Amino acid sequence: MARIGDSDLDVFPLSLGGNVFGWTADRDTSLAILDAHAAGGGNFIDTSDSYMASVPGNSGGESETIIGEWFTSRGSRDATVIATKVSRHPRFRGLAGDTIRGAVDASLARLQTDRIDLYYAHFEDPDTPLEETAAAFDEVVRAGKARYIGLSNFAPTNIEAYVAICAANGYARPVALQPHYNLVHRNDFEDTLAPIAEREHLGVVPYYALASGFLTGKYRSKNDHAEGARAKGAAQYVSTQGLAVVDALEEIGRAHDASIATAALAWLLAKPTVVAPIASASRVEQVADLLAVARVQLTPDEVARLDAVSAWTPPGGSA
Repeated sequence: MARIGDSDLDVFPLSLGGNVFGWTADRDTSLAILDAHAAGGGNFIDTSDSYMASVPGNSGGESETIIGEWFTSRGSRDATVIATKVSRHPRFRGLAGDTIRGAVDASLARLQTDRIDLYYAHFEDPDTPLEETAAAFDEVVRAGKARYIGLSNFAPTNIEAYVAICAANGYARPVALQPHYNLVHRNDFEDTLAPIAEREHLGVVPYYALASGFLTGKYRSKNDHAEGARAKGAAQYVSTQGLAVVDALEEIGRAHDASIATAALAWLLAKPTVVAPIASASRVEQVADLLAVARVQLTPDEVARLDAVSAWTPPGGSA
């Protein structure tokens, strides 16, 4: 188990992404995936109140509703660390105080629980002062509706400002940071966010850990699986360097009797402050490769090899 920042949340080193429940995984498949995840030792689930509002016929909150049904039907709530988010639900957009207060109650109802373990500000809200947002999250924590707070998709300056506001006012400070981070998208996190996470003791829970499926090895050309729901996102990484990363992952994974996906997740876990990468499964048989990260520890040489093959130098910049 791993500890999230300065909290008392002990989690399996893989967070199961709920961003496919009600989308590429229907209700029954989602429940089976959740069963397999728990049976394999997983205890950390990530979702949002806005999942899956973008799917035709949905209204938002479908992922939370499925997870809530699973909690109640399986009696699994107390054994699970649940993270969800606020700011993008069609009825609760932004991070105004009233929005947060309304959204948390709606999430609790869908999740069929009395508390959220880790409640994220999903995206920044430029129309609401950070002071108002921080005060509302503190209120939610003091009311017992959320145990801890996290920040997702926040700019470095606003993370620092949020932490300072909490310190000045005695508000509940964030314990987690959820950034976009993987082997083919490194610089944004490593150059500006990683130092803040380390200094402020923020546990890092990266999303897009498998680069929309590219780091599973499934996509070797831009036309592979073009009909898939995530093909467009994965295809952007198909390049000489991207494929070299996949080749290195395949060789390293083979040395550990592990898949390409497992090796990619293990690289993330080898990084300072990373607690549990987020990865989702649309089929039950994909769950085992995600959970396998708990048994795979890359050697320093393997981490260095992946660092080197995935290093990216911005135009006009230096490595």
